[in-house]
Amino acid sequence: MDMTDKCVLVTGGSRGLGLATTRQLLQQGYNVFTCSRSQTPELQALMAQAGPARLSWCAAAVGQAEDEERFFAQAVQWTAGRPLWALINNAATAQDGILATLPNVDSERIIETNLTGALRLSRLALRHLLSKGTAGRLINISSIIGSRGYTGLAAYSASKAGLDGLTRALAREVGRRKITVNSVAPGYLETEMSASLQQRQRSQIINRTPLGRLGTVDDVVPVVLFLLSDQAAFITGQTLVIDGGISC
Repeated sequence: MDMTDKCVLVTGGSRGLGLATTRQLLQQGYNVFTCSRSQTPELQALMAQAGPARLSWCAAAVGQAEDEERFFAQAVQWTAGRPLWALINNAATAQDGILATLPNVDSERIIETNLTGALRLSRLALRHLLSKGTAGRLINISSIIGSRGYTGLAAYSASKAGLDGLTRALAREVGRRKITVNSVAPGYLETEMSASLQQRQRSQIINRTPLGRLGTVDDVVPVVLFLLSDQAAFITGQTLVIDGGISC
C-alpha cells in the first residue's frame, strides 16, 4: 500500500499532542482526518498548507455518540476510496479534584470522553476494516496515570487504565485479521493539560524523573509513527511508556 494512499483518523487534533501528531503524519505522507470541538489557528494554518485532500476536519465532541458517528461517516466519505489505515484515539479531558468531592457529572464526562468515546470509535473503525478485509492500526493515547495513579485524578486514571485494557482485549480479537492495537502512555508532558500544575508540583515531578525534565510532544510522536509503520507489524497488545523513566 502506497503511503500517499493511507488515511489516518486522529481525534482531538486541534492542539497539543493531537496537533503535533497530525503535523508529523502529513510530513510522513499520510492523509489525515481529524476532529475537535473547535478549530485553533494552528490547525487552520496546517489545513491551508496541506489542502483538503490531505487534511480535513470535523467539528465533533468525542464522548457524544452522535458526534462520533458523524465524524466517522464524514471521514469515510472523505477517504474517497483510499484505504483507511489507522485510528488514533487521542481526544481526552482531565479535571483535578478529590473523588469524594468531585461531582459525578465531572467524573462521568471524563470517562465518557477518554474511554467510552474511544471504545465506540474503535468499534466503528474495526467494523469498517473487517468489512474491507484490510490490515490496519489502532493506537490509544493512554497515560502513565492509568498504571500509577495520581492524587486528584481518580476518574482520569480509571479512564486511561480502561484504555490499556481495551488495547489488550482488542489485540486478541482482531490480531488474526492483521490489525494491531497498541497504547502509547506518555508521562508528564509540557502541554496545556499540564499547564495548571503548580510550580511545586512541576518541581516534584521533574525531581522524580531520571531524565530531569517534563516530556514534550516531540518525545511521543515518533513512537506513534513507529507503531503505524511496517516495522511495527508484529507488535500488538502493548502499552509503550514514554515518561523519562519516572515509572521505572
